[in-house]
Amino acid sequence: LAVCALLNLAALPGNWIMAALVAAWTFFAPNTFTSSYFLLFTLFFAGAECIEFLAQAWGSKKFGSSKASTIAGMLCAVVGAITCMPLFLGLGAIPGALAGAWGGCFLAEYFLEKRSTDAAMHAANGALLGRFLGMIIKFGAGLAMVGLTASYMK
Repeated sequence: LAVCALLNLAALPGNWIMAALVAAWTFFAPNTFTSSYFLLFTLFFAGAECIEFLAQAWGSKKFGSSKASTIAGMLCAVVGAITCMPLFLGLGAIPGALAGAWGGCFLAEYFLEKRSTDAAMHAANGALLGRFLGMIIKFGAGLAMVGLTASYMK
């Protein structure tokens, strides 16, 4: 499960894989986890997924990005992560997601919103910062999910 948490840093679906493994474990060993475990696990899981995207939206908005540019940054972050994933043994997804968030926001601000280069760069920096914070928070939630699961495994 710890490897799954590390996958989050590579912009891979580590928490999703962890949830699937816990579901499989529960299927084969039905009385392993309590309902309070599933509640906490689900809160960490769902919270991390929401925060990852909301952090980028927050960063973009905080730095003056339009809605269209925020959405472009989010979409390009996913495309960048997928495109760069094969690089550096899968770790290319990290700079790919960050560059995608920045580039998508910048291009949309510059070409769609007709903002100056400086203003577009400022908004794109917010998208980059938000994406980075979202990735860190998601990684932390993944570690919390690992710790929670380990505490219930006896």
